[in-house]
Amino acid sequence: MKSARLSLATASLALFALAAPLRAAPAPQQAVPDQLDLKTAISYALENNFDIRQARERIRQQEGVVVEVRSREIPNVGASGSYQYNDKDITTTAPASDRVLDISVTATQVLYAGGGVRSSVKSAELARQAAELEMKAAINNAILQVRTKFYDILLAREKIKVQEQNVELLKSQLQNATDRFNAGTTSSFEKLRAEVALANGQVPLITARNEFRIAIEDMRRLLGYTNTATENLRKVPEFVGTLDYNVVNYDLQSALNSAHNTRPEIQRLEKLVQSGEQGVIAAKSNYQPNLQAFGGWQYRRGWGSPGLDGHDGFLVGLQSQWNIFDGNATRGRVIQARSQVEQSKLASSEQMLAIDVEVRRAFSSLQEAAELADASQKVVAQADEALRLANARYTAGTATQLDVLTSQVDLTTARTNQLQAYYGYNVAVANLRQAMGLNDEFVSLQ
Repeated sequence: MKSARLSLATASLALFALAAPLRAAPAPQQAVPDQLDLKTAISYALENNFDIRQARERIRQQEGVVVEVRSREIPNVGASGSYQYNDKDITTTAPASDRVLDISVTATQVLYAGGGVRSSVKSAELARQAAELEMKAAINNAILQVRTKFYDILLAREKIKVQEQNVELLKSQLQNATDRFNAGTTSSFEKLRAEVALANGQVPLITARNEFRIAIEDMRRLLGYTNTATENLRKVPEFVGTLDYNVVNYDLQSALNSAHNTRPEIQRLEKLVQSGEQGVIAAKSNYQPNLQAFGGWQYRRGWGSPGLDGHDGFLVGLQSQWNIFDGNATRGRVIQARSQVEQSKLASSEQMLAIDVEVRRAFSSLQEAAELADASQKVVAQADEALRLANARYTAGTATQLDVLTSQVDLTTARTNQLQAYYGYNVAVANLRQAMGLNDEFVSLQ
């Protein structure tokens, strides 16, 4: 079976590096781009994410196991040689010789091994297919993390904008209170309260900026970006994308069916069960005799005796071995192999249940996220109108400064909640698609 291959878009991205370089550097890295979108980030992660790269290496390792096991199906050729110098009194050759040169080349071919060779090869091939499915699961998990972290970056960026707008409005409130105080139409208390509100408004802005920086560092780790050149030290790309609210509908039963049929974790465990069953056959093969054919060429020469000037010739024959009783060693290996099969079956059943729960949780989270997103749209519009009315009433002298500040806080909270709701909805969609076993829209597996 051919290994799964990725059809990847050419990656032209990188992320800036603020931390120390990693010891295991990936393929040659590119400079930090001016812009970075989600598709480019995912394409880069497919090539450089460490979890994905390790999964690829596990496939290579298993391919090596297959090659090793298949070596028993084809003839094995070996050469040996020896040169011996000894006293004639202890020589083993006839006539006696004090020096002997012995060279031989032998080929052996297994003719019958109780089905052990064939079953071992099948078991190794199934294990390799399981490794391919493991890589697919690693890709799905890694890309989900990249997508989610990209949404984290977009959320942090938008939070910065909301908090900056809030600070600007608070500055306007402070300027208004200061002008009123200087004109003698208000007390110093209202001016002081506006100053305190502005100072408090700086805290969430500072926090949002820090969340943005941390999210970028997390993204760099998920991408596997290790370029720490000086020119990349402080450069941050412009992240292209928005947290849109595009309604999608999924049916729970269809989602469960999709997960059962396509999740690579389930398919991987099924392959391991089949591999284990072949392992049982291989273990049982030790009950049977094995038969090998051999053939070769041998050269022998001795010094010190005219009868061993040099002889060579070909040889061919059959050899067999049958462990009639091995102290129950074979029986013990069969018991172990059968137990491994049962463990794989139990793990498969457990994984199926876990995936069912995962799909149901993701489906429920999507419903919650949709309801929150719908509600947040109405709240922002209401909060914006409430702030406009509060400012108008304050200007007319029918509302207090506290009313305006309260309305401003409500608007900031509503905008933040809307961003959080949109973020939650996009993440919920990604989680449900991953739970269903659907490939990311930017990933093509052949």
